Amino acid sequence: MQRRITGTMAAVSALGMTATLAGCGGSEDPSDVTLRLVAADYGDTKASSSRTYWDGVVKAYESAHPGTRVEVSVYPWTDVDRKVKEMVAAGHAPDMAQIGAYADYAAKGQLYKADDLLSIPVQANFVSQLADAGQIDQTQYGLPFASSTRLLFFNKTLFSEAGITPPTTWSELAADARALKAKGVKFPYALPLGPEEAQAEAMQWLLSGGGTGYADDVGTYSIDSAQNVHTFTWIKDELVTKGLTGPVAPAKLNRAAAFSAFTRGDVGMLVGHPTLMKQAASKGVKFGMVPMPGVDGRTKATMGVADWMMAFKKNGNGDQVGDFLDFVYQDKNVTAFSHKYDLLPVTASASDAMEVDKRDKDLEPFLAQLPTSRLYPVDKTSWAGVSADVKSGIAKAVSPGGDPAEVLGSLQTSATMADSSGS
Repeated sequence: MQRRITGTMAAVSALGMTATLAGCGGSEDPSDVTLRLVAADYGDTKASSSRTYWDGVVKAYESAHPGTRVEVSVYPWTDVDRKVKEMVAAGHAPDMAQIGAYADYAAKGQLYKADDLLSIPVQANFVSQLADAGQIDQTQYGLPFASSTRLLFFNKTLFSEAGITPPTTWSELAADARALKAKGVKFPYALPLGPEEAQAEAMQWLLSGGGTGYADDVGTYSIDSAQNVHTFTWIKDELVTKGLTGPVAPAKLNRAAAFSAFTRGDVGMLVGHPTLMKQAASKGVKFGMVPMPGVDGRTKATMGVADWMMAFKKNGNGDQVGDFLDFVYQDKNVTAFSHKYDLLPVTASASDAMEVDKRDKDLEPFLAQLPTSRLYPVDKTSWAGVSADVKSGIAKAVSPGGDPAEVLGSLQTSATMADSSGS
């Protein structure tokens, strides 16, 4: 497929095909197509479900493109990556998927290149750091859909009652957690290492410990680095073992549950992304946000996250998919999604508008961290599998009887093998 400059070429081609078949007695317009999109759910209730966002986008698109229907299936983050994997394995790949990783599908030749989908202005408008993260061998397959950075949220009321201030170091964080526990706070520090998003909580801690996350600066997995082992040893010894992470074992605490507990006033501190601001404010929780504390001071790097849109070649609907995605990435839609879920926009024009909009002042601390943030190694074809292993296994490092060095070493071995085999 050659680069699609606009939707016009596809429309002209489709009209020509229609005329040819009509002369043979055909009754259906062959330009009609139904696109299938599988998307992740960013909401925490039925009312806030991503279904409402996509319903609006699809309605607006279909009204202007009567020959195209778009069917959207929305799944929670705990299920969506697995659902897509199962669909692809069964030979029923959707036309588009908005999930957490793209590289393994790209490596198998299953995805369209961004060049083959998007108009030039749309592709050039992605935030450069995010666009680069969507590339493999300098070819973009992953289209950033949503982004965020992380800050440490704290409950101002609980902190005031305990007579403490926001921490800037690990030792201060542990001291604050002890003070909160003494006041009867249910979760002094909520540590969600459950399967929903353990890889995110873990990576923020790895960065705060002076490490580089899951891979070093040249892209080699470094899960069991000395800094990372020290980090999880400290978490286990100073937080978990001392009962400062609450009544739910980290392995069983998911991010959504931790966020809900924060909005109920049951959490003193936790790492959160912008979405938590709206959830907490709607429940009347007085909260503050500070950079994640480091070993001896402010963390040098925070975690940046990008979720991805990708298009599968299986159904051969590249022109129609590209036209729909051009519409999805219009500023009005990007901004609407960012505002709905308090996430950071993935296009430069929407980001520029947000920086000067007084309504988005509360997002400034998150926007400020994006340029120096570190993302998951999403360009590695092995990352999806490694991420799944981290989600299911890294909590063992802080579990009773768990050995951080052994657990991280096992994850490192599996990651290295997966990377070597290209899986």
